[in-house]
Amino acid sequence: MDRNEAMLRELHLYPQWTLRAPVEQPAAIEHVDDVGAGSLAPLRQAQGERESIREQASPASIEAARSIETSTDIPSVQNIGPDVSVSAPFSPATTWPELKQQVRECNRCGLRTGCTRTVFGVGNETADWLFVGEGPGAEEDALGEPFVGQAGRLLDNMLTAIKLARGKQVFIANVVKCRPPDNRNPAAGEVAQCMPYLARQIELIQPKLIVALGKVAANSLLGNEATLASLRGTLHDYRGIPLVVTYHPAYLLRSPSEKAKAWQDLCFAVDVMSKALAQHSVHP
Repeated sequence: MDRNEAMLRELHLYPQWTLRAPVEQPAAIEHVDDVGAGSLAPLRQAQGERESIREQASPASIEAARSIETSTDIPSVQNIGPDVSVSAPFSPATTWPELKQQVRECNRCGLRTGCTRTVFGVGNETADWLFVGEGPGAEEDALGEPFVGQAGRLLDNMLTAIKLARGKQVFIANVVKCRPPDNRNPAAGEVAQCMPYLARQIELIQPKLIVALGKVAANSLLGNEATLASLRGTLHDYRGIPLVVTYHPAYLLRSPSEKAKAWQDLCFAVDVMSKALAQHSVHP
């Protein structure tokens, strides 16, 4: 029995994580079929929409997005959508209340008109750990809190496995604060408009480690278009902060066999954090 298997058995997570169902649903969700065959439809639709966006993007919209990048100092973003409005340069808030108000009142892109409420983020505002997803889904849009559906319960299980808890040692946020229609991936122009809020959250939190959940979050934070497979297992850097990439919990619900790889990523993140804390204790 290797070290990882022994640790998984001790945490009652071997051979795979199983999603703890809410109280009113006693049966745990273990397979993609439990999530519903229809859950794949939004992904296919989102893929088609992204292809359409690439074909329709105008030179003017691309140039506008480049201007936004220059004025807000955010990572480079490509494939700008055709209907993204251009806002005035972002003025960073100096406090949490100001930043929350900015997000609530934001109309920098079209996502705000189609969502119920903004989803700012939740957790310890001085946390060592920051987990970042791509954007709110239907349940997050209704409640105003990130990761509250099935994917959120799986994320809570992942946190428990490494002895963390929502609202205590971590802060959880998304790249975009408004729900994209039909739960599609946010367009690059939408990411460009919303990234200044996440960047300011990171500046205020000053986490010791960022965990990017999924390709959209990883690409947005790192400013590249690399595949998730190429980003996993490597320590990255976001403005001097270590960054680790793993799968989005929603993907793990659709592909339970990948949970073992996600566990490896979490073990890697724990090791990175241990080293960061040790270094901080030597050089406070």
